[in-house]
Amino acid sequence: MNPNYPVYIISKGRAANCLTVRQLSAMNVPYKLVIEPQELGDYLSVIGEENILILPFSNLGQGSTPARNWVWEHAISHKFNMHWILDDNIEGFHRLNRNAKPNVTSGTIFKCAEDFVNRYENIAIAGMNYYSFCKTTDKIPPYYLNTRIYSCILIKNSIPYRWRGKYNEDTDLSIRALKDGWCTVLFNAFLIGKVTTMRMKGGNTDNVYTDGDNRLKFAQSLQEQHPDVVKITKKFGRWHHQVNYKPFKRNKLIKKEGLTIPNGVNNYGMRLVEYEQT
Repeated sequence: MNPNYPVYIISKGRAANCLTVRQLSAMNVPYKLVIEPQELGDYLSVIGEENILILPFSNLGQGSTPARNWVWEHAISHKFNMHWILDDNIEGFHRLNRNAKPNVTSGTIFKCAEDFVNRYENIAIAGMNYYSFCKTTDKIPPYYLNTRIYSCILIKNSIPYRWRGKYNEDTDLSIRALKDGWCTVLFNAFLIGKVTTMRMKGGNTDNVYTDGDNRLKFAQSLQEQHPDVVKITKKFGRWHHQVNYKPFKRNKLIKKEGLTIPNGVNNYGMRLVEYEQT
């Protein structure tokens, strides 16, 4: 089972090590890899042309924001109501169930997430949480409501926003939607294993994370955009933003009219299978 909505991966400088492509290919999930024109030759050496979309610009120095907005318009032009946009350094997809986080081998978790979102009128953005943020020793709900969505994102195309800025654009987009009364859903039932920021060359590592100020500009830019809910703190030797999401607890999910949810658990055909390690 695969997603109904298009899956886009934005990538730069990682033709030889585009982890998300490897994972989705192994899972037989259709995707489009979005790259700048000067890198076409590099990516064609490892990825089929039918999976590639070429941006009409290059080296703008604005991080991934222009590419993200181009993807948004591309999805709209193809008459989709939503689209997925994924980072290129995802090394695994998982299902959290009964205190275990096994790998998944198909795109079913994308379809599950889509079907949940489509139950409601007012989910602007949804996504999958990080593997490392959900410990199997903790009691964790299937999803968190009204928080930041990042790295593996499902966006409602009709919401009246676009990506902006060079830093923390995912957090900014989430906050803007929440301030207008929309809901966001961060799934814990479905997880991504993502390489830690700055551990891989390419992407934003080479053109955004290079200011040498321990990411102070990152935190400051978000505070300037949202001074009412963002403050700056220093942890582990570098600057961080800290967002107060408490004001958005009042944002409640609104079911679509006439929605009927069947009783019982629908596992969408997923089952736990033990594989021998090779």
